[in-house]
Formats: sequence, C-alpha cells, structure tokens
Amino acid sequence: MLWISCLPTASLFLLLLPCFPGQDGEENEQSTDIISVWEGDSISITCSMKDSENEAGMYLTTSIQPVNVLYISQNNTSYIFPALAKRVKYSKEGRNLRITLNNVQESDSNIYRCSKYVKNKGHHKKLFGKTTIVVVKGKTSRVVEQSPLYVNPQQGQSVNITCALKSFHEDEGIFLLKTHMQPERVLHVSSQNTSTISPAFSNRLEYSKQEKKIVITLHSLQKNDSGIYVCAGVVKNFSFLLVNGSGTMMLIKGLSESNLMQ
Repeated sequence: MLWISCLPTASLFLLLLPCFPGQDGEENEQSTDIISVWEGDSISITCSMKDSENEAGMYLTTSIQPVNVLYISQNNTSYIFPALAKRVKYSKEGRNLRITLNNVQESDSNIYRCSKYVKNKGHHKKLFGKTTIVVVKGKTSRVVEQSPLYVNPQQGQSVNITCALKSFHEDEGIFLLKTHMQPERVLHVSSQNTSTISPAFSNRLEYSKQEKKIVITLHSLQKNDSGIYVCAGVVKNFSFLLVNGSGTMMLIKGLSESNLMQ
C-alpha cells in the first residue's frame, strides 16, 4: 500500500521524544505504546478526548511522511484516509476514541500519534497526545536482517543483537524495540549517529554502527529484560517503518517461555 501525503515531512527526532508537549507549554497524554502483530491481524489505538466545548476535533496521524489517518470533529463529522477507508473503524467510548485497523499489512508499520485541536481565544491550537509505535511482522523479512533469533543468557550476562538494512536507500535511523513483556523503545540511532537510549538500559547498552549495520550489546541482563526485540529501520523515501519479521527472542534463565509465546 502506498501512503501519499501533501503535508511536509516532519522531523523524526522531534516526533520521537519521550513526551510530546503541546504548544504554549500545555501538555496532553504523554505515554508511548508499542504494538507488535503479524500481518492479517487487527490493532486498536485509543485516543483520549475531553469532550469539552473548546475541543474542535481529534486526529490520528502517522509520523513518517505524515498523513491524516482519521479526523473526527466535535460534531461527529469524520475523514478517513482513502487508502485505509475499508480497514479503519472507530467508536467513541466515554471520553476515549477507539480506532481499529483491520487486516494490517507490513506497510502499516509506523509511528501513530493522537492530537487534538482546541479553540483558545479565537484561535485553534494543536495539542499532542499519546504515541503508538506499530510493528507489523510479515512472514519473511526482505529488507531488515537481524540476528540471533534466540538467546538464553543468565542474569548478569551480556548479549549482542545485530541489525542490518539490505535496502539501497539511504537510512534515516534504526530502532531496537522491545515488543513483549514491558514493551519499550530500547534504542534509536539516527543516520548522524546520534542516539536515544531507554532509561531502563541506561549504562547497560552500547553499540557500534557501520554504514547500514549496527551491533547492539546489552549488559548486566535482568529477568525483566526478557522479551522479543525487533529491529526497525526508517529509510529515505519510504513512508513506513521497515521491520524484521521474527526479531530476537531473549529469555533470561529462570523465566517460563510460555509468557513470550502468547
């Protein structure tokens, strides 16, 4: 599926900050979710709505070559991105707007953000809300290679995870995402080699990057580090995240594997 946008490309670095302050210093919901599913599954994203007279409407947008996926106005008129019209459903549940995307495809992998417009002193102001990173895994990985598939270290040991992009396009960043058991964004490395590391791995992560390949070392592993780690790439002129189909399953000895297989 081709995503087309007439909006200017937003700065990926600004969109991936841990929290998203609204304009004029106001803040909305600041959480970040990570959803990992297989092709053909469905996902749901929930945006918070205050349902006040000052709220003009709610948007769900993508952050990589941005498009408006969905817009709901205060009087319940709506717009759905035409390429997704047959797969997007929404419903209001109290003060929340629940958006469901059915039959997901690899090209739906993206960074989605809730935002709302509110009226303030005769002007409209945009407030940013929750961010959701969606990883849709295909049966095969054509662009992103990752190794190993499985590691079973003991507590206190270290492991290496290698991410490599096979695309001929210029990369704009590589992520390592933990997608099961306390999902989080572990690492983001930009094409300029600037990095953002999760606080959970502060002082426990190091990496080396050479062209389109990055080797990430996680040190002093703990039981709650168990999970599935997925490499994802942002590539120039692509409008979605390129992800590895299988990821790396890491099970710290002492935990049951059954929790990871759910």
